[in-house]
Amino acid sequence: MTSATTTTTTASSALYNRNLETFSLVWLDSSINDSQENLHTQQKLRTIINHLRTFDNSYDCEHYIRSVSNHDRIVIIVSGLSGRQLVPRIHNLRQVCSIYVYCMDRKTNAQWTKSFTKIQAVIIKSEDLVNQIQHDQIKRIKKKDDEVLPINIFHTDQGQSTTGLNGQFVHSQLLIDCLLRMKSSRYEKNDLVSVCREEYKGNPHELSIINDFEKNYTSYRAIWWYTRQSFLYRLLNKALRVQNIDLIYLFRFFIRDLYRQLLEYQCSSSINVYRGQLMFHDELEVLKNSIGKYISINSFFSTSLNRDLALIFSRDSDQCEKVLFEIDANPQFNDEKPFANISHFSYFPDESEVLFMLGSIFRLVNVYCNDDRLWIIHMTLASGNDYDLKPILEHMKNQHSQDKTDLLSFGHVLRDMGKFREAENYYRRLLDPLPTDSQELGRCYHALGIIAYEKGDYESSLKWHENALEIKLRSLKSDDPHLANSYNSIGTIYEKKQDYTRALQSFHKSLIILQQAFDNDHPKVAVCLNNIAGIYQTEKKYNEALEYNQKALNIREKHLPADHPDLGASHSNIGIIYRCLGNYDLALKHHNRSLDIHRKTLPPQHPQIASTLNNLGLVYEDKGEFQQALKNYEKAAFIYRRALPSTHPNIIKTEQFIQRVLTKMK
Repeated sequence: MTSATTTTTTASSALYNRNLETFSLVWLDSSINDSQENLHTQQKLRTIINHLRTFDNSYDCEHYIRSVSNHDRIVIIVSGLSGRQLVPRIHNLRQVCSIYVYCMDRKTNAQWTKSFTKIQAVIIKSEDLVNQIQHDQIKRIKKKDDEVLPINIFHTDQGQSTTGLNGQFVHSQLLIDCLLRMKSSRYEKNDLVSVCREEYKGNPHELSIINDFEKNYTSYRAIWWYTRQSFLYRLLNKALRVQNIDLIYLFRFFIRDLYRQLLEYQCSSSINVYRGQLMFHDELEVLKNSIGKYISINSFFSTSLNRDLALIFSRDSDQCEKVLFEIDANPQFNDEKPFANISHFSYFPDESEVLFMLGSIFRLVNVYCNDDRLWIIHMTLASGNDYDLKPILEHMKNQHSQDKTDLLSFGHVLRDMGKFREAENYYRRLLDPLPTDSQELGRCYHALGIIAYEKGDYESSLKWHENALEIKLRSLKSDDPHLANSYNSIGTIYEKKQDYTRALQSFHKSLIILQQAFDNDHPKVAVCLNNIAGIYQTEKKYNEALEYNQKALNIREKHLPADHPDLGASHSNIGIIYRCLGNYDLALKHHNRSLDIHRKTLPPQHPQIASTLNNLGLVYEDKGEFQQALKNYEKAAFIYRRALPSTHPNIIKTEQFIQRVLTKMK
């Protein structure tokens, strides 16, 4: 049997269905709920770590511990008897941070516990248990060395951009930029407070801090609130680490306020700062292999001016290496991500703390082990001009900032990240408040049509786009480019429905409007040319298809940054035509170029990457290189399964490819 003193709810939001903090507390004892003292102790413990799970049997307890992400941290309390059973089985799990044996026989249990380094103490009094856990947890939170740093490593040379990490970096930066540009609303703090009250229900200590925040928070005290040991720091940091979009969105005003304070108090001269960190061997190995590359830290990054203070670690660990970040930071090299000495504004003014903005970028200069067996990671704050992703990042920022920044633009960023479910949720939130004839409602319908298309629901997509077009036709001139967007989207749906006549009619309507509104080599014209080429390809008019695709590529190469995703789409389309023409070498050349671009500028699980992998597989299959074909199909299937519903046509089609090539290999 298991129980949780954190109250759950039936709310549909994913916010309420899991621990929103990094730390959780697990207590295993066969008589866990049999005494008032134990129940009273549980309440005290929740003032230290909110998420408390209690178990009366070892099997359920172990199952829960193993279900927790190894990026989270669990503090465990066990009785003497249950500890002997459980500790040997879970001691080496990454998520297990510390263990406390709470028993009536210290002498007996002190013997077997010596073999397990994560056991912090053997305790017989409940008051001592609470005090010890509180002392250790305060030390952990203040030191921050036990937190997992959310790091994206990215490459500046195209040949090594094969992991998708560059795309992850680009889109995390776009998300931050969108949040900072969003306008304030009178309800945003109330929305966050409401979720926090639900998360900390039954925890009077934290609820009192939430009440204080609701009544007294002001934007000029954002740093003070961030550095206070409370729900704000714990919830925000985990949300950023795991990319909890709903919670990050609720924190948008607080992120904005922190940014403005850091900008206001930005350091005016170069500084050297330090941060101690406990790091697992494989995490350290990744950094050792990334010297000379750039890293983005996707949370607010706390450092100290005091090297000796940074060298005080919260605990010893035989699983982790002790690491010291040494960072050179020059404010003249960075005009986007501020950093500031926050000592005078912090809840803890004696910490000599320097805080870097969320998404700060550093160059990894060196990683080495010194004579004291301490790993030194030397980094410098990167200049905006240092890394070659800057042009594509600026171009995509400009694309997203053309309209006002609101829920719709936030949804667009999520859609570009391949987070279709989350994007749809934010689009739908716009529907009810909007007037039935507003242009914004038309744009929202259009966005929902794109999401339905990506999900493979072409009937729903067509309805959304037709509704959007109806609104636009009532209020826009006949040559308005927004009409072209609708005609173009409707054409792609008819193409999927194999109604090629209507598809071509829609594409030509779009093309005429765009050529009137812009010149003939505008990037929007290239989209139409690509789509018309797709119809010619289906009709097996390959030379015409190649001509239109090549025109589209020429336009995009003229106007877009070298690694823009649209260039990847053009190369993919040309690769498809060359395969149809039997020119496999050129097909592979264009598909591989497409894959390079998409892996550099899209998140690693984006469906477009899977589509390109499938195209490569088809070429290899035609060449009779079945092992290579299978390898690409399986990679595509892996991405599709993580990004799309199980019934999506692309998943079904890819499974068919796999079965077909397996049959050929027999």
